[in-house]
Amino acid sequence: MKKILGTSLLFLGLAVFGQAREDSIQFSKISLEVLNNGKGYSDLRELTKNIGHRLSGSEAYEKSVQWAAQKLREAGADKVWLQEVMIPVWVRGKESLHIKTSGGGWKSLKMLSLGNSEGTGGKDISGEIIMVKSMDEYNNLTPEQVKDKILFFNYAFKQSFIETFKGYGDAAKYRTTAASLTAKKGGKFAIIRSLSSAFDDVPHTGAMRYEENVSKIPAVAVGSTTADELETLLKSQKITAKLNSNCGMKGEKLSHSVIGEITGKKDQSVIVVGGHLDSWDVGEGAHDDGAGIVQSIEVLRTFKKLGIQNNHTIRVVCFANEENGVKGGIQYGKTVKEKNEKHLFAIESDAGGFAPRGIALDMDDTKRKQIQGWSKLFLPYGVYNFEEKFSGTDLYPLHDMGIPAAELMPDSQRYFDIHHTEEDTFEKVNRRELLLGAVAMTHIIYMIDKNW
Repeated sequence: MKKILGTSLLFLGLAVFGQAREDSIQFSKISLEVLNNGKGYSDLRELTKNIGHRLSGSEAYEKSVQWAAQKLREAGADKVWLQEVMIPVWVRGKESLHIKTSGGGWKSLKMLSLGNSEGTGGKDISGEIIMVKSMDEYNNLTPEQVKDKILFFNYAFKQSFIETFKGYGDAAKYRTTAASLTAKKGGKFAIIRSLSSAFDDVPHTGAMRYEENVSKIPAVAVGSTTADELETLLKSQKITAKLNSNCGMKGEKLSHSVIGEITGKKDQSVIVVGGHLDSWDVGEGAHDDGAGIVQSIEVLRTFKKLGIQNNHTIRVVCFANEENGVKGGIQYGKTVKEKNEKHLFAIESDAGGFAPRGIALDMDDTKRKQIQGWSKLFLPYGVYNFEEKFSGTDLYPLHDMGIPAAELMPDSQRYFDIHHTEEDTFEKVNRRELLLGAVAMTHIIYMIDKNW
């Protein structure tokens, strides 16, 4: 009996070793193909330089829809289609922010209106600046102190977080709520310190929201050095701010997410890999999220080029309207539910095109442990962190339906230097880092397709 048991264990061990070796060889083939022949970097150049930033509802976004559909066809998709999505249309228009000290003239400041903010209707709005550096300080202000004033939320991005997304999450509440918080106490408009890990004067935009039954007043962001200068001036004198902006919501329009897939040889269960096609209206949307789009298309291209016979349908989704509405992700989830499509797994790349460091896993513990058991295969490619538990914003509707979801985790140290700014350009993306992200995504899709 012991001899039989020992022999069985030996064969099992050899089988496991053989399987791991086979997977390791396939990982190497994928890496060689992507790093040597990958199209992601040249595709990103086309997207950013020929089309540029792609705000939902803009002509540029509509051009990017046709571009993405063509790229999916070129990559070898068996089927490409456009999914209809009703999206909000927000426009920026001309805008300016000036300050005046008690003894000086007007001085222009670099600024950006926050996304989804209403503007001043092209008229000047001015008032004295009141600064707070935390929610506690805001809560201690009375409406009498704020009425007809400009509220300046000067909350600095915490440098102590090693994982900078935690710093971003910590500061994000000021961007999303500043306008409504100011309006509740009678202020005219809000200024926030940008959600930036950099020490520069580059303002960062990003979505804000209004509370129901609260006046919709403007909200703008300034860069870190401007915020510091304002703080210094406010310690010794009164400062008046003057805003003139033409931004605002312009209703809704019909637009599209772009979807392409290669059909499964075993069954029609779907594995999703994607990013969001839209961007803010500054910079070129290179890291956010052109990188995720071209990496996702590269996954499909690599499967086709290497002749990997996928068991399940591998579907690339280029989501519409992630930045200021998530309407593409919501519509995709709604359609999956209506069609009762079986989805095995979904991963999004929406954290920049820097070198991959891990994959966050938002799923039950059994599946998390199975994927974590594959971690040694990823180590030679610099991917080691499988401990985080979150997934991409566009995938929340799928996750809420019980579908295992994930997100690629690139190195985050430089991302929030350029996030939602004019600095997010093609030149900030490194070819090898971008393609290594595509390698990691192809690896995880390969393993899911083979083992689930």
